[in-house]
Amino acid sequence: MSPFLQGSTTPEPLVEVRRTSVVEREAASKKEPAPAAPPPINRAGKPQFSKPSVPTDQSHEDRLAPESKPAVSDERVSPFNTPPSSNESTPDEMLPPPVPRRVESKVRTPSIQRDSYFDPPPLHHAQGDKRRAQDLKPMSRSPTFPAHTPSVAGGQVNNGRKLPAADDLPELRPGLPPRRDLLISEPRENLARPLEPRGSAGMPRRAATVTGRSDPQFLPPPRRNQPSISPRMSLDHQPTSQSGIRSLTRTSLDIRRGQTPQTGDGHSYADDIEEPPQPGLGAHPALTDYPDSSQANRRPPCYRERPWEIATGYDTRLFAVCGEYVCTTGYVTRVWNLRTGESSMTLQHGDTVKVTALAFKPARNVEDEGKRLWLGTNAGEIQEVDIPTRSVIHALPNAHPRGEIVKIYRHASEMWSLDDDGRLHVWSPDETGSPSLKHGHQSFHVPKGHSSSLVMGNQLWIATGKEIRVFQPSSDANTTFQLLQKPLSQPNVGEVTSCATISSQADRIYFGHADGKVTVYSRKEFVCLDVVNVSLYKISSLAGIGDYLWAGYNSGMVYVYDTTPHPWKVKKDWHAHDKPVASIVVDQTSVWKLDRLQVASLGIDNTIRLWDGMLKDDWLEAQMQHHDTEYCDFREITALVMTWNAGAVKPTSLRNDERDANFFRDLFRSGEPPDLFVFGFQELVDLEDKKVTAKSFFKSKKKDSSESEHMSHQYRAWRDHLTRSLEEHMPTSEPYTLVHTANMVGLFTCVFVKASERSRIHHINAAEIKRGMGGLHGNKGALVMRFMLDDSSLCFVNCHLAAGQSQTINRNNDVTAILESDPLPVLADNLDYSDMFVGGGDGSMIFDHEICILNGDLNYRIDAMPRNTVVNAVRSNNLAKLIERDQLLLSRKRNPGFRLRAFNEWPITFAPTYKYDVGTDNYDSSEKKRSPAWCDRLLYRGVGRVKQLDYRRHEVRVSDHRPVTGRFKLRVKTVDSERRAKTWDKCKQEFEVVKQRVGAEAK
Repeated sequence: MSPFLQGSTTPEPLVEVRRTSVVEREAASKKEPAPAAPPPINRAGKPQFSKPSVPTDQSHEDRLAPESKPAVSDERVSPFNTPPSSNESTPDEMLPPPVPRRVESKVRTPSIQRDSYFDPPPLHHAQGDKRRAQDLKPMSRSPTFPAHTPSVAGGQVNNGRKLPAADDLPELRPGLPPRRDLLISEPRENLARPLEPRGSAGMPRRAATVTGRSDPQFLPPPRRNQPSISPRMSLDHQPTSQSGIRSLTRTSLDIRRGQTPQTGDGHSYADDIEEPPQPGLGAHPALTDYPDSSQANRRPPCYRERPWEIATGYDTRLFAVCGEYVCTTGYVTRVWNLRTGESSMTLQHGDTVKVTALAFKPARNVEDEGKRLWLGTNAGEIQEVDIPTRSVIHALPNAHPRGEIVKIYRHASEMWSLDDDGRLHVWSPDETGSPSLKHGHQSFHVPKGHSSSLVMGNQLWIATGKEIRVFQPSSDANTTFQLLQKPLSQPNVGEVTSCATISSQADRIYFGHADGKVTVYSRKEFVCLDVVNVSLYKISSLAGIGDYLWAGYNSGMVYVYDTTPHPWKVKKDWHAHDKPVASIVVDQTSVWKLDRLQVASLGIDNTIRLWDGMLKDDWLEAQMQHHDTEYCDFREITALVMTWNAGAVKPTSLRNDERDANFFRDLFRSGEPPDLFVFGFQELVDLEDKKVTAKSFFKSKKKDSSESEHMSHQYRAWRDHLTRSLEEHMPTSEPYTLVHTANMVGLFTCVFVKASERSRIHHINAAEIKRGMGGLHGNKGALVMRFMLDDSSLCFVNCHLAAGQSQTINRNNDVTAILESDPLPVLADNLDYSDMFVGGGDGSMIFDHEICILNGDLNYRIDAMPRNTVVNAVRSNNLAKLIERDQLLLSRKRNPGFRLRAFNEWPITFAPTYKYDVGTDNYDSSEKKRSPAWCDRLLYRGVGRVKQLDYRRHEVRVSDHRPVTGRFKLRVKTVDSERRAKTWDKCKQEFEVVKQRVGAEAK
């Protein structure tokens, strides 16, 4: 998404502003001497959006957001083609336009922070005098100071952290996607930020044709690889690398994968291993390394029995869970029974007393856990509540005099309490083995400003802002309380918002930050082991559950990360709450009290939801997939997929040139006859024809017969031409039959299958997704077609995305809307979806299908490169130089919410397929002189089920695009129900063994 700069003349209004600015400065200089103004910053490369929201950098090479400056022209452009804000012309010389100066004030005010939405307060005149001298210095980038090196008592320890790359600074990271509800009614031209990627199933369903709204991900995806057949319980950790040492050097797109899984017949599949290195990408520096979310399961881990959610009925941000009780607090404290979902106790604290911290009191006998509760108030009082008797059995008003209690910790048989003044009290157990308010306490002091903290062993890790300190409270006077002389911190990370540990990683502590990063520290060495970009959203909560790290976000999403591979993997993501997640808590006592490992999340929507911490359904599904050879029979079929923007030409136009006339003959005879043909066309009707496109958009319910006949005739002509070509050029012994056709304002999909395979195809469904004019018009969008072949699900998507050099963000929005919609019908309820679909899906979404191939005029261009440079690179066959700047590949690298990260693409070895002068081999020589680009693409996904055999373009000159084809080998299965039942029973027995082990460890 690098900017595409265009030289242009500065509009007259900007010139007037500049002159006014000069006059005002001259007038001001007469009144008093003004300091020399620093040279203006060249902001020509910034994106020119109506609502700038994507952070950009001043450097020319690293920016992604494209710039659009419409050229002044009298030429009328159809609103159904390129958005008015986009100018597709590509000048040979890209000179930044002049930028108007801002009116300088007499006193220079401090710069506004990047993440601030408000103007700074007025500067005091004394400070202004001190800073006048600084104005004489040239403006430069703010220096980056190294983080503090932690010191351990007795010696210095180098933290050994790796500083982020220069292009991983916060200001270079993509901007926060907007809320979905703000994007529903906006047309494409007004979208300035990517849509929030939807995670999964908890989202509301929409009709197939209503696609102006896009649901959130996200975040959410790069390539997915098949586990190397050693499925483990989510809490049964096993090393993933052979060396046992995880490299801290992170890459972005070139991700190393394991060995190729072999099928029973010895075949391997390209999707199971690292993608073939793409030309020019091997040496490209890593930009970001977001977790691999392509394998994420979107099914919420709900319990089958109720209750699985509790509405608190009042505004609360604090809660705790232990066994069968969950407690929320604030000005009112309420306790619910998780067996029945009914309220067990309510305590009113008055209008001025608010509970600001709580924790369940540890008991000497584990069976008594969850019966006593400590509450800390804003007045410094601690109350002990007995839940069975619904009474306050003890209160200590002056536990923290003149201090608000901000945290209460459980540590073995002790309770620790911390107030906002930094006073830490340690409450020791009495003769009964439980901590008591009646006994004395030891006091310590820590810095103020607590933002997040946890107890790890005997250590207390406290974060204040961006700094982390480590303490060790102890009754032994010889024990050092403050373990570090200087706090831990990392450059270019936001404030700490949460922290967690994972039981299987005893030496690691994870800290979540406001800018979506996670820092990993060593508990023993006090060094930063890693800094990982996991999201664009604020991480509001972290929890270590088994072997996985759960994270709650301000978007209401919950993600489950496997932190052992490189990069991290998203195991699961779902929409847990309608508003931000306030907290996630894991309850170990539920393993022996309720026979489950329950996880509770509290949202700002004042709802508590319960989740299965063992992820039982996912574990069983993974085990069944691991043992699929025991109950499935596999076979291979071949498919040929073509995508072509035909530019409104008719099949008869191919006869004008002998080379064009032989296109389909040569294509069909170029290899072994495939079992499946999929033809995807774009622009079969002229989108520049204002009369036709306007009728299709503004037409009434009563269709115009002439317009309908015109469009249908074009589609029928191509359908009949393809049918005749197959009959003429394919072997008569294996005839093909037409399975499906669909069209939508220029898009046309036509699918043929060998007659011998037709009886194996069932459950054929199709849908259209409109993206033109903000989701109202079908000139842009997708045709989706799904069918079952044997017991495997196949989905084919034919796309036409937003046009224009500068419309990368809009194209990404189109992709999100298409892939995150659920236009397809759900199959019958009596079918077992886990045998046919993946990711916990039910077949309503594109991502639910085992095999998916996406084709189309995706319209992604080549960024930040003059047209003559692109053309010369093509002539010299220096494609690697161009591929480095391909917008689709750059979006895969730099945008974690880019949904095409879940797809693979075969290495591009052919010249750009757009834009040609019709009838020639010359790139666009018109007045616009559009730059060549790989607009026409084929992408695929399917773990262990898809292998691409070739990827090529064809020289057909009747259109300004060249057709692109790919041959695929598809692996489909047939399920034996009896063998499957036996395998299912075996997997359930394996899960019980793991469950018993987890219960023993927790107890």
